[in-house]
Amino acid sequence: MIVRDAGHDDLPAILEIHNDAIRTTTAIWDEHEVDLADRRAWFDARRSAGLPVLVAELDGDVVGFATYGPWRPRTGYRFTVENSVYVHPDHQGRGAANALMPVLIERARAGEVHSIVAGIEATNTSSIALHEKLGFQQVALIPEVGFKFGRWLDLAYLQLLL
Repeated sequence: MIVRDAGHDDLPAILEIHNDAIRTTTAIWDEHEVDLADRRAWFDARRSAGLPVLVAELDGDVVGFATYGPWRPRTGYRFTVENSVYVHPDHQGRGAANALMPVLIERARAGEVHSIVAGIEATNTSSIALHEKLGFQQVALIPEVGFKFGRWLDLAYLQLLL
């Protein structure tokens, strides 16, 4: 598996992974799929801000992606980012997230990042376990702050201090 910086050619695969997470999971709390123009604007905004967008590639196919962005908009939070990592449903459990996250963490270490925050739906035990394996600690659990698929969702916040 290769982890590399994403490019515009990767956006259709990123879009497919993103929209699948919207349709079938509580990993993304949006309820409406997006189009390629949305992902292009998202990607271009990340790049222009100097933020990483990484992809995991296996046998020439993008099987996952990871990124981080601002945690909150105020300048006092400028040294804290929130990470995201998503894997194509056909490749989950095969090491893509395990390959992406250490590279993403190293990118954060190389920058001015002091703290990485992960907001994870509390029943997503595989994502929580992945983050804990990488040194994240759960620092908060906020009950019933989201709603999707006809049920209330709890948000677990995990944090890694660099």
